[in-house]
Amino acid sequence: MDRCVVLVDAGYLLGAAASLLAGEPSRSRITVDHTALIQGLRERAEADTQQPLLRIYWFDGAPDRVPQPEHRRLRVMPRVTVRLGALTRSDGRWAQKGVDAAMHAELTELARNRACSDVVLVTGDGDLLPGLMSAKEHGVAVHLWAVQAADGDYNQSEDLVAEADERRVLDRVWITRAVRAKDLTGLCSPAPAPRPEIAAILSAPLPEAALAEAARNGTPTGTAPTAGRPAPVPAPTAEGAAEVAAEGARPVPTPKDLAALRAPGVTAAPQNAAGAAAAPAGSALRWSSDKGWIDRAGPLGEPAETASLPTLAQLTSAEQRWADREEDITTVGGDPFEVGQVFARRWMERLPEAGHLQKLATMYPRIPHRIDGELLRYAARFGLLAHKDDQIDEHDRYAIRAGFWREIDVRAAAEHVTGPAAAVPGPAATPAADQG
Repeated sequence: MDRCVVLVDAGYLLGAAASLLAGEPSRSRITVDHTALIQGLRERAEADTQQPLLRIYWFDGAPDRVPQPEHRRLRVMPRVTVRLGALTRSDGRWAQKGVDAAMHAELTELARNRACSDVVLVTGDGDLLPGLMSAKEHGVAVHLWAVQAADGDYNQSEDLVAEADERRVLDRVWITRAVRAKDLTGLCSPAPAPRPEIAAILSAPLPEAALAEAARNGTPTGTAPTAGRPAPVPAPTAEGAAEVAAEGARPVPTPKDLAALRAPGVTAAPQNAAGAAAAPAGSALRWSSDKGWIDRAGPLGEPAETASLPTLAQLTSAEQRWADREEDITTVGGDPFEVGQVFARRWMERLPEAGHLQKLATMYPRIPHRIDGELLRYAARFGLLAHKDDQIDEHDRYAIRAGFWREIDVRAAAEHVTGPAAAVPGPAATPAADQG
């Protein structure tokens, strides 16, 4: 068949691009515009082979072979097929398992079935040499592409280079059309600016109960609320900073102190390890421990006005669950902001009462616990909130919740719902605590 196929070893392509742009082969050092990258591969392949594209195969590793957000975005693109191998950690380093074998099997099968006349290989691994030779024996022209090496040396097997029919190099100019470094080290490009919706979540004011508690404790919180939202917290003066340093930071109660509050027979206010009085029963730690205690009424510490809000699971029928899963698989790419929007849209569309939306709007920026937990569990299906470089990606949490509130904001504005969520602001001067 007179058409071309592209087989991409993502570990090689993106690792070599990271070495070129950021000085080390860690993919966490770069950001990738996958749409632009796939389009660039397609155009370059059709120009080099003079044949129309049949398909791009994207080979990559993933923990337990579970598709990550980038894989979900790629596999719903036209003429892109994602093949996943395992991603394992050994001696503190991540390594792909099974990717080379999958590429070898795909290459030989395409050649044996005469599915294409030209194959473009974007890889540097010499383990593919037998597959390359087999493809040539079946009459397929093999084009080998390399990424420009960072140190001037080869980053490909010399045997692959010698055996390929044609070889091209993807230089820095071509790579930077779709790949950027995250910092300014050497020739790196700056990281993209954060979305204003995420900045709004970070800069969200404290709830009214927290403001009252802060006022009683003498903690500065800014000016009085205006138009339903407190003003940003002003930066401390030099005198104020000196006073704080002299007095020492107020000790923060620990989970052990919280457990002591619930113990039978406790009558006096317990103290934490630093000797400070803990909060009275009925209060709980805020999500961010540096904000102290906040009163929460209602069951399980949830405010009474939101305890009646239904969860998405309670609002979803079996048929709707199937339709939701179908949409997740075929159209939802897995971007954290997009995931929050999808969840909020489904929740709002199935609400039995319009008053529920108004109740939620008054809670901005804090999502009721049951709904927030359900939102994060939904996001986990897309590989979000997973351990990345041994740390939870907090940016995902901000983005998920920002997407949720943005969708609520659009609906609230359409229905003229009043409340803080009806006007999600842009970035403010001072960040507030994350929800969890």
